[in-house]
Formats: sequence, C-alpha cells, structure tokens
Amino acid sequence: MTDSLGHRGKFGVLAPSTNTSVQPEFDAMRPWGITHHHSRLVIPDSKVTDDASFMVMMDDIRAALFPALEAVLTCRPDFVVLGMSAETFWDGLEGSKKLQRKLDKVAKCGVVMGSDACRAALRACGRSIKRLGVITPYMPVGDRQVRRFFTECGFEVANLLGLKCESPVLIAHESKQTLRDAIIKVNRGKVDAIVQVGTNLAMAEVAAMAEFWLDKPVIAINTATYWYALRQYGIKDKVYGWGSLLAEH
Repeated sequence: MTDSLGHRGKFGVLAPSTNTSVQPEFDAMRPWGITHHHSRLVIPDSKVTDDASFMVMMDDIRAALFPALEAVLTCRPDFVVLGMSAETFWDGLEGSKKLQRKLDKVAKCGVVMGSDACRAALRACGRSIKRLGVITPYMPVGDRQVRRFFTECGFEVANLLGLKCESPVLIAHESKQTLRDAIIKVNRGKVDAIVQVGTNLAMAEVAAMAEFWLDKPVIAINTATYWYALRQYGIKDKVYGWGSLLAEH
C-alpha cells in the first residue's frame, strides 16, 4: 500500500543535528506528494578554529553517518538524500565514489550525495562551464578537498573562499549579506559558474537572486542536491523561485 501522504515518494533525509538550513530549504522546494523524513547525525556543536578542530568535527560526522542512515531506513524510504556535504567531497572523485558504494550497500535504494549533485548540476548548465568560483564554510583542510574534487571532475577552481565558520551551528548564522559578498568575491575574473558547498549555509534564496543578476549559474548545494534527488527518483516537476536548475532542468 502506498504511503497516504507520500504517495509519490518518501525521501529519507540525513543531516547533522547542528544543521538548521537543510530541513527548511528542502521543505520549501518540495513538490506535492513527496514527503521528507529526517534523521540526524548527532554531533556536538564543537568549536572550530583551525584545521585540527575541523578534523575533530569531521570525525564526529563520520561516526554518526551510518547510525543515522540505519535509523531513517526503518521508515522504508523510497530514496535517501544526504543533507551533509563535506564528507562527500573527501579524497576527491574516487573518495566520493567509494562513499557512494558504501551508502548504496546499506540503503538498498537510491542515495544522492551533494558532491555528485553539484557535478550533475554543472553539467546540466552546459559544456561551456569550465572555471568555477567556490564558496565554503570550511577551514583550509576542507577547502582543499573541495578544490580537489572539482579539479578531478574536470573543472578549474579559479577562486575559492572559505568562510571559516567557528562551529557547525554558526554556519547557519552567516547572513544573506555575507553570502552576497562572498558571491561577488569569487566572481572576479572569468568565472563561468559559482558553486556553494556546506549544507548549513542558507544559500538557496541568495543563489537564485544572484543567478538572475549575474546571468550565470549560481548553484547552492541544497538546491542542487534536492534537484538531483527529484530527477534521479523520476520526479520531473518544475519548481520555481529557486533558480534555473529546478525551473528549467
């Protein structure tokens, strides 16, 4: 029997317990007949001031990922969406593929990760997309992993700005003005598209506005991940107000 509210599909969504951006942004983009069922990677709001403390946070995320996945699988989701991104970029393209295989083996249903979603979004925007401006909330150790991933996917990271957010919760406290200014900074020179990673940066609305004014793709990872999940699952609905990905692709 089909779920009475999620008659088109139940999406299990994984996000850190510190993350307050994924749930509202995904919910705002949700088509009729799709339901979201959140499972949290329980981590502390640890202080992040340098590469070493960033890696402590990453270890917390890694330890919590598969328990959170096992928890959400108990509602028998039709699809799983990762609302956390740093780990999906780690160790470049091959590291991303390795994590995907591990998730697929446990989930036994479709699983979408932010790294793959960003790559698919850039490809959807056209073959002319080569040079990227990238925004992250990370410390340099995380920025290097993001740069490596996009480089191994065949893109050139022309400009990268890491905001060095001082705790997982504080990532979501970055203002729209800060995000706007970050877009301006990474747009210098010849940049074909701008990509933001780090799912707790509430970038979806700002990215859509910036895309309109700059007349080039500005991809927020939450928008890309949710778009890719819908399309991979077979939902082709156009959702307006969140940029060209959901409205045109």
